[in-house]
Amino acid sequence: MAFITKEKFLSNEWLAAYTYLILGSIIFAVSDILFVVPYKLAPGGVYGIATVLNTMFSWKISYCTFAMEIPLVILGTIILGPRFGIKTIVSIATILITVWIMETFVSVGYPKVILDPMLNTIVAGVFYGISIGLIFKSRATSGGSDIIAMILAKYTKLSLGKLVMIVDGIIVLFTLIQPTESGTIGWEFAIYSLIIIYIEGKIIDMVVSGASYHKTVMIVSDEYESIAAKIKNELMRGATIFTGTGAYSGQERKMVYSVMSRRELEILKLHIKEVDPEAFVNVTEANEIIGKGFQSLNDEEAGH
Repeated sequence: MAFITKEKFLSNEWLAAYTYLILGSIIFAVSDILFVVPYKLAPGGVYGIATVLNTMFSWKISYCTFAMEIPLVILGTIILGPRFGIKTIVSIATILITVWIMETFVSVGYPKVILDPMLNTIVAGVFYGISIGLIFKSRATSGGSDIIAMILAKYTKLSLGKLVMIVDGIIVLFTLIQPTESGTIGWEFAIYSLIIIYIEGKIIDMVVSGASYHKTVMIVSDEYESIAAKIKNELMRGATIFTGTGAYSGQERKMVYSVMSRRELEILKLHIKEVDPEAFVNVTEANEIIGKGFQSLNDEEAGH
């Protein structure tokens, strides 16, 4: 049986990962209570749904989220396997506890810290992006819509990135049923929520070290078949397998080449770590991608 040594437990990599995870989770929770809930916004995820339920029925955000997160984690584990790991559970627990503490002892009544709606939206998007980016850097997810998207990806041909956008977009529509002060449809809630999602996505890319949304990845591994199957069957991306010869060893090796979103890449890296921790992985930014599954040549020509 393998034991975790004190040196490994206190290694820089372990400390950095959990520092990113806990810090990102706390920032997410604080941002949600201070900048999102007071303006009745719902920028995707289970916390977006919880905000709507809080507005309509005065239910606590933490209780609503707990009721949704636990079944999602169980369902995701049954359908997808134990891919989430201890880090995602730690992230969910940290966010829930922080939200509960703020609801109970700090932000009773959800006061508006920033009175200007647009400035509040920008600040919310920035802090949301920083928090989720830190969580992704720790190789974890915050649960919620990510789990829903992974389940849908298993049974559809859509990419994980598109499914996350679809799920979050549907959640944003829930803001339309919230009552406004004038009694009209809450279009402003949806618009501000979409702005948060846009800013959040840009900041996440910056935090995870890459301004480009898509990444080009090249993997040299003996487990190339498993890696290629993961890309094709679960991430719903294309992949090309090349045969090359190592200049130093002279041995023939296989290389997998693919292009995918930042979110999909984080999932792939987890899989590579499981099947072949010694694999050689090269990731570069893909600033412009033209072809099937991305921007078509016809669209490129039309833009000029």
